[in-house]
Amino acid sequence: MPAFSTADIRRYYDRHTRSFVRFGQGGREGAIHRAVWGPGVTTRSEAFHYVDDRIAELTRSLPASSAPSHVVDLGCGIGASLCYLAGRLPIRATGITLSPVQARLANQRILDARLSDRVTCVQGDYSALPPSVERADLAYAIESFVHAPAPHLVFDACARLIRSQGLLAICDDFRRAATSRAAEGAIDRFRRGWHINTLLSPEELRNVAHAAGFEHEWTLDLSHALEMRRTRDRAINLIAAVADWIPFAAERLDYLLGGAALQECLMNRWIGYDLAVFRKRDGDPP
Repeated sequence: MPAFSTADIRRYYDRHTRSFVRFGQGGREGAIHRAVWGPGVTTRSEAFHYVDDRIAELTRSLPASSAPSHVVDLGCGIGASLCYLAGRLPIRATGITLSPVQARLANQRILDARLSDRVTCVQGDYSALPPSVERADLAYAIESFVHAPAPHLVFDACARLIRSQGLLAICDDFRRAATSRAAEGAIDRFRRGWHINTLLSPEELRNVAHAAGFEHEWTLDLSHALEMRRTRDRAINLIAAVADWIPFAAERLDYLLGGAALQECLMNRWIGYDLAVFRKRDGDPP
């Protein structure tokens, strides 16, 4: 059984999404994933869209077709990546989120961007996709894969969703070799704070993908491009240090406590942040 149920994850995002948008560093961009200061990035806006731009490159690499490519965001948040991609590419796009709060905000963002003729967001579980979601040429998950109840469920769903020779991109946290008591303690705090079910090593990810009919194309380690030791991170660490003395901390501050633990894990290389790309094999059942 996963540590956190689908209902737990839904409540987590219903409870915190407005705070993520209001107080998070990516609020203006609508991004509730991390800024990545990769090669060529010079502004904070570019950093928040660095992974989106890599997804755009993958989309442009798809074989030419008379019909627009269909791109699916697995765990789309409030639709920022969807709107960013659809505003730059002639695609059709669908977002999936467990959270009704996020689905409402995403569809309002899509409407405001005048993209509702090509883009939609549906409330649902990306590991058990609603039948209304059409087959995809490319699917991606940015910082949502770790919430999956089991990794094989996601890949099995994607094997049915993605067309032969289509692409799947996963950008998220993955375990590195770490066996010390300090490492396990920090990872456990990260899991509890951010409601993490699935935390694989890169090798485990490739093995699960291969079993589901996907071939590994490449993986890019982006850990070095994340922001560390910011002023806000130091403030969060102070909150985390005294959180055990705060009666309501477990629920109201869980995402801050998890974030502080993740910073510790990243700085010590107990966890890394990777973008991994897979291609659906020909000949496998749809």
